Amino acid sequence: MGIKAIISYDGTANDDDALALGRMLARADFTLALAYVRHSREFDPRREELAQHDAEQRLARGVSSLGDPGITRHVVIGASTGARLAALAESEGARVIVFGSDYRTAPRHVEPGTSAQHLLDGGSVAVALAPAGLRTQLDGAIRSIAVPLAGPTNDVARETARALARSLDARLAESPVKQVDLIVVGSQPDAPAGHIAVGGEVRSELNNARCSVLVLPAEAPLVP
Repeated sequence: MGIKAIISYDGTANDDDALALGRMLARADFTLALAYVRHSREFDPRREELAQHDAEQRLARGVSSLGDPGITRHVVIGASTGARLAALAESEGARVIVFGSDYRTAPRHVEPGTSAQHLLDGGSVAVALAPAGLRTQLDGAIRSIAVPLAGPTNDVARETARALARSLDARLAESPVKQVDLIVVGSQPDAPAGHIAVGGEVRSELNNARCSVLVLPAEAPLVP
């Protein structure tokens, strides 16, 4: 599909879930990049060198896990991980940022962490969320996709789901959505064009999800 995706990665187990979801999206011709956000620079040059080296090593391990040494890596500085990733996505032309769930999330559940939640509250880039434990699915793939919410405001989700299904040779499922590999949801009806707004129905789908979730900005289908 030629869509750029940035994976938020710091080497933790839940970010390995994000790697797993990124690997699945890559099969639909998503171009992946990994990003690690450092929150500040060190005043001492030696400590700064060590901190930068640690960040680069974490990204190197992530790239090694994906098996593609050519994947772009970004070490960026910002007090807010979510805001800095949003800025990076804009500068790089990325249209989706991939996150693992919060570290306290129960297996097979989805819970946005602080950084992902920042983007779900008015961000202008799509957010993909991996369920906790997705990394354990060694042969994992997106074989079925559902759009759980009805209504014309979710047309962007349906268009995106159809495009992904074609690229992945995946099944478009009607229900039950708990038995699919990915659900796609749009923003609430009154969301500004090009921005995410998570209403009650979308939040309910996030709470009920037992698979990966893709949340789209209003009027912005994720298609080539």
